[in-house]
Amino acid sequence: MVFFALFDSKLRAQKKAEEAENFRLEFERTRQLLGAKTAFPGGLDPDEIWWRDHFLWLKDVGYQLRSRHAPDWVPSWQGTDKYWAVCEDSWQMPATQVASATRTSDGAHVVLKRIQPSIHPHEIEVGKFLASEPLRRQRENHCVEMLDVLPVPDEVDEIILVLPLLRPFDDPSFETIGEIIDFALQVFEGLQFMHKHHVAHRDCMNLNIMMDPRQMYPHPFHPCRPSRRLDVKGWAKHRPRTECPPRYLFIDFGISRRYQASQDAPLEPPIWGGYKDVPEFQTSNESCNPFPTDVWYLGFALQQQLLNVYRGLGFMEPLISDMIQTDPAKRPTMDEVMSRFVPTYNALSTWKLRSRAVMKEEWIITRPFRHLFHWLRCLRFLWRRLPAIPSLTV
Repeated sequence: MVFFALFDSKLRAQKKAEEAENFRLEFERTRQLLGAKTAFPGGLDPDEIWWRDHFLWLKDVGYQLRSRHAPDWVPSWQGTDKYWAVCEDSWQMPATQVASATRTSDGAHVVLKRIQPSIHPHEIEVGKFLASEPLRRQRENHCVEMLDVLPVPDEVDEIILVLPLLRPFDDPSFETIGEIIDFALQVFEGLQFMHKHHVAHRDCMNLNIMMDPRQMYPHPFHPCRPSRRLDVKGWAKHRPRTECPPRYLFIDFGISRRYQASQDAPLEPPIWGGYKDVPEFQTSNESCNPFPTDVWYLGFALQQQLLNVYRGLGFMEPLISDMIQTDPAKRPTMDEVMSRFVPTYNALSTWKLRSRAVMKEEWIITRPFRHLFHWLRCLRFLWRRLPAIPSLTV
């Protein structure tokens, strides 16, 4: 059994994390070779200096930035033989318009996001609306909540949004077909909720779908290195989604719009989000209805991140194909997507729902051992009467 344990999903996740860490280190080396604009390796980028300059003000209003952004920061590797890229205070967020922080009132780990209202005039309005009562408490609401809005003193066009710390929806990887269905069900439900309340996201690509994994991680993960623990004492180990169901959330309402209830088919000029292949934007600059475009965005995201990655999802292909039709008029509405998806997954057997989510690029020689340990784990889930679709009750 010790031999079989080598193929346990936790060890696979650790290997994936090690590969990601090595990639990050190589990326940092390449970045330096290409002439990154920092005073020294691991130093602050020009955009990070803004956070340094506002460190004390943010502390006064209840948000503690990392030591890296302190005005008196001295890199921990200076004067030592440590390689700078492995030191925690050299790590950067993926985008410099965001910074990680701790809310001093309760120790919660949050993300601070800089926005310019002149560029994204509707982001705060849409975010506040979706987080208002009674919408905030509705189960179908899968929109990230703005925890706070901080106008920056003496800067007219600068506002900081305080958001919860989240992870990419597919990190760690899905382990069962039921977990994949749970994800698809939540994002379908979330976009249907937005459309029901006359809000078009307009950029619901894969990078703008995250998950709240707090229950999955016994120890908090580091916001700059999600594969590592926040206290940098090892890898961030996680529990299975089936055991600790995460909640999937839409983020980034920078180009989102809210419409009046009377506007069933509003028209908007094309606006490019993360995906550049939107069919209706390719041949014309005429205004179009953003709601079918949302359907295309989400369908394309699921095609790229699920159907092209995992085996055994043929039951989703007809629906996804309709969502990404070239003609917006032929795409289903989100109400129709939900009405088709629910009976589709209800028709699947328990065996299918609990079967392992097999990646198409998985090394075939390890597959039998992974299957074995998968079903041993499933026996434990069955004994505990955990549902095959994690967020649904038995």
